[in-house]
Amino acid sequence: MASSTPHSPHSYLSLIHLTLLFLLLTPSSLSTTITQEEEEESDTPITRFQRYLRINTAHPNPDYSSAVSYLISQADTLSLRHQTLYFSPNKPLLLLTWPGTNPSLPSILLNSHLDSVPAEPSKWQHPPFSAFRRSHDGAIFARGAQDDKCIAMQYLEAIRNLKARGFSPSRSVHVSLVPDEEIGGADGAAKFVESKEFAELKVGFALDEGQACPGDEYRVFYADRSPWGLKIKARGQPGHGARMYDGSAMENLMKSVEVINRFRESQFDVVKAGKALNSEVVSVNPVYLKAGVQSQSGFAMNVQSSEAEAGFDLRLTPTTDPDEMRRRIASEWAPAIRNISYELIEKGPIRDYLGWPLLTATNDSNPWWSVFKQAITSAGGKLSKPEILASTTDARFLRQKGIPVLGFSPMRNTPILLHDHNEHLRETVYLKGIEVYESLINSLSSFSEPSQA
Repeated sequence: MASSTPHSPHSYLSLIHLTLLFLLLTPSSLSTTITQEEEEESDTPITRFQRYLRINTAHPNPDYSSAVSYLISQADTLSLRHQTLYFSPNKPLLLLTWPGTNPSLPSILLNSHLDSVPAEPSKWQHPPFSAFRRSHDGAIFARGAQDDKCIAMQYLEAIRNLKARGFSPSRSVHVSLVPDEEIGGADGAAKFVESKEFAELKVGFALDEGQACPGDEYRVFYADRSPWGLKIKARGQPGHGARMYDGSAMENLMKSVEVINRFRESQFDVVKAGKALNSEVVSVNPVYLKAGVQSQSGFAMNVQSSEAEAGFDLRLTPTTDPDEMRRRIASEWAPAIRNISYELIEKGPIRDYLGWPLLTATNDSNPWWSVFKQAITSAGGKLSKPEILASTTDARFLRQKGIPVLGFSPMRNTPILLHDHNEHLRETVYLKGIEVYESLINSLSSFSEPSQA
């Protein structure tokens, strides 16, 4: 049996102090725990965005099925019509529709792509598909945060807010969520615009992705550069590494490289002189070189190979003459007289169906431009000078059909991090973007003139 020991007054005071301390601290700690759990389980614009970002749609194995299922669940909460189209096996294209009160009017199309480029987790501060939110500035880290899962969810959140206010569009509003943009769009947007389903939409104007702006303005893009891939293969007499003679494979190839590099410098000099933006000239960059005879230690240094090959990435401006570029490649860069052959891979259209450059007018000749500008102003935004996008998007397939398209992602005061390590977007920027799209969807879908775009 345990013996009873009298407690001193100091002991009672200590016990009271401990009890009071526990009572004071416990609610705070419980409140913190509950707040964290509630934040994780809450249904807000930010948590809905995070859930979409956590779906890994990076190549080479994008989880399109989960992405489409999630987006359909969001569409159902908004009472939007939806249909899933397959123009290629295992590559769904999701089409959402908010019917207009006057469906005879040309419709508005809001486009976004489902896929993203791969990420290297070891190079990231946070796992690239965790959608980690940094507490001190609200930055959300994820592959696709800027390119371009943000705009897909911003479209839907803007529609959610407009519906909550009782707004009804005059023109039907469609949201297309397409596969494979990051690998050229051949099995996505390219096939979609040729389909009867697309023709039935009667699209009059479209928005597609743009890019972030480090400054206080929003960037807008009226054209893309067209991507070409060029492979040049040179052949020549093989022989001993010590022998010097004319017409070896490497010599023939290096002559081509020198000519191409001179053209590259002529274009780059214009940019360096401040006379044009990078997107306003033709860029050509070497991307690989294959040559040599392999050995166990790497390459046989005393053997000249009979073949050598190099690859180049070309980006043509909308006004570049494609026939002149083809002539230059055939006669100057890869002439058959030097025992050279080449393969040219033209990725996507470079002219519209009437033979015009793939450009969307950003002046008074395009009434949609005025509506777009005013909507940005109404949302408290300011546009920078319209640009040509240095890279390429699915917008080119829409422009090829003669549809006016603007590339736009409402991300100002934001570093450009698409395809980069630690891609992220601050929640304040994301939420402001929703407001901007509310203004755009309201204005564009209510626009009554012209009756045909």
